[in-house]
Order: sequence, then C-alpha cells, then structure tokens
Amino acid sequence: MASKLVIVMANTDPRNGEELGAPIFQASVAAAMEYEVEVICTATSGQLMKKGVAEKLHVKPGSPKSVYDFIKEAHEAGAKFYCCSPNLDLFDMTKDDLIPECEGIVGGAHLIERIMEDDEVRVLTY
Repeated sequence: MASKLVIVMANTDPRNGEELGAPIFQASVAAAMEYEVEVICTATSGQLMKKGVAEKLHVKPGSPKSVYDFIKEAHEAGAKFYCCSPNLDLFDMTKDDLIPECEGIVGGAHLIERIMEDDEVRVLTY
C-alpha cells in the first residue's frame, strides 16, 4: 500500500476559486491520515505560493475563509507545498516572495523522479 501522495496543481486556475478547494482539502485529509503529502504548484497554480495571492482568494464567494487559510490548515496537518521553479520567472517572483508554508522550489525533474523512482507514491493531478 502506498504511503505517499503527490498532488500536482497544474491546471487549477486561481482565478476560479472553486477549483482550489478539492486539492488543498484532500492534501489536509491525506496528511491527517498520516500519509506523506507533497503539493506541487506549477503553471498558473504557482501563483498560490506568492505572498498575498491566496489571501485574496475564496473557494466560495462570501466565505470568510480564504484559500490561504486552507493552505495553512493543510500545512499544519503535515502537507508540504512546493513551487515549481519556472513560476519564479513566469510570475516575477523570488524566493523571498514565497509564503512561509512553501517548503521550497522544485524543478520538473523532482516530480518525474518522485513518481518514477518511488513505488510508494500515488499521484493526483488538478
């Protein structure tokens, strides 16, 4: 049985808040179930790792809970968030612009290696 989960947020568009709930909530649940969880934010989703972005987004319009609140909860449960390296250039970010919950910056090789070389990993993509 797999003990690790990689959630890839590549097609999830921060401009559509309702798309953000499921992957982040599932990261929280899996971490609470004591699975090792990595959430890799790439492409448009990479913006979520930039300070100030997720705080302004809501899964449900009018909700007092921001997407950043969901990220913090998932992180507190044990999920590790990563920003894909091309996002730094794409969204004019530096490492200093990343939210504290972001564990670091990873490249495409990290994702491929994680999936191909570890039989304990399962992948969800959004």
